This record gives sequence, C-alpha cells and structure tokens, in this order.
Amino acid sequence: MTYFSNDAWWWPFFFILIAGWLATDAWRYLGVYLGGRIRDDSEMLVLVRAIATALVAAVIGNLILFPSGELASTPAALRIGAAVAGFAAYHIARKTVIVGIIVAEAILLAGLYAL
Repeated sequence: MTYFSNDAWWWPFFFILIAGWLATDAWRYLGVYLGGRIRDDSEMLVLVRAIATALVAAVIGNLILFPSGELASTPAALRIGAAVAGFAAYHIARKTVIVGIIVAEAILLAGLYAL
C-alpha cells in the first residue's frame, strides 16, 4: 500500500495520520517504558540533557547574532542587551523562566518602539 494507491479524498489525510502516528508514537511509548527505569542522575541522561541544553543555546545564539525577518533590522546591541537582561532577571527571580522571557521581550519591544 502506497500513498498513490487510493484516489479517495480522505486518503491523504488518513495516510498522514497513520504515518505520523507510527513515526512518533512508537518512540514516545518506548521512551515512557524505558524512562521509568533510568535514574535522574545517570550518565546517559546527563549527556542527553547537556546536548538538549546546548542545542537550545545554539538556536538562541543564532537568533541573536544572525537574525532574520524583522529582528534583522534591530541593532545587535539591543538584541544582546535584551538577552543579558532577561538572563539576569531569570537569576534574580530564582530561576523562573517566564520572568526572564518577559523581561527580555519587554526590553526588546521597548527598544524597537524607541527606534
């Protein structure tokens, strides 16, 4: 059975639903099954957490240093300053992520409004 084996209007939607479910949910169930057996301080989980954190940091750095769209028209100092202020607010607020995000966005929007 292939994508082109049926001409019904609903076939592409059904195919995407089944293919998407098979591609993602099987791994999710396996992760839940195996995740209950892994200790939080195991070396493998620490490695996975470090890689995930590094990927997020790389994406944020890419957005700050090489922006696209409307963000590209903002000065680099404003983008860097907003990120630094958001990071400082995150630490001052006892590592509350939403506070860091709101402060960084507020500074960025205020800087854009002032330009």
